[in-house]
Amino acid sequence: MERTLILVKPDATRRRLGGAIISRLEQKGLKLVALRMLWMDEKLARRHYAVHVDKPFFPELLKYITSGPIIAAVFEGEGAVELARKVMGATNPAKADVGTIRRDFGVDLTQNSVHGSDSPETAATEIKIFFKDSELLSY
Repeated sequence: MERTLILVKPDATRRRLGGAIISRLEQKGLKLVALRMLWMDEKLARRHYAVHVDKPFFPELLKYITSGPIIAAVFEGEGAVELARKVMGATNPAKADVGTIRRDFGVDLTQNSVHGSDSPETAATEIKIFFKDSELLSY
């Protein structure tokens, strides 16, 4: 079974969309195996978004992702990464397919409501940033 990390971003938590986002992923057959709510601080944000640290949009991303609470979740299933990304839609909500999380809930390119791992390898790394092995449930 493959696992993927999903983050419900501050814009979505402020609008009380966490349950709706988690529900959409579960309805597509992914199993929720870990869940926590937290306020990402700058240190954690820099660790999670390390690949973007030198990009021009990083300061705006850092300010945004630390602006409010997030929900971190791990989902499991066959092809979990690809399936979650399909359910989330394109990064830019304006370009996302109708019926996807980002099209329905995203505000703009930065405030796109949800993050999802982009590969199984990235998922393994990202999951360890937010969860201990003992917090990942098998059932």
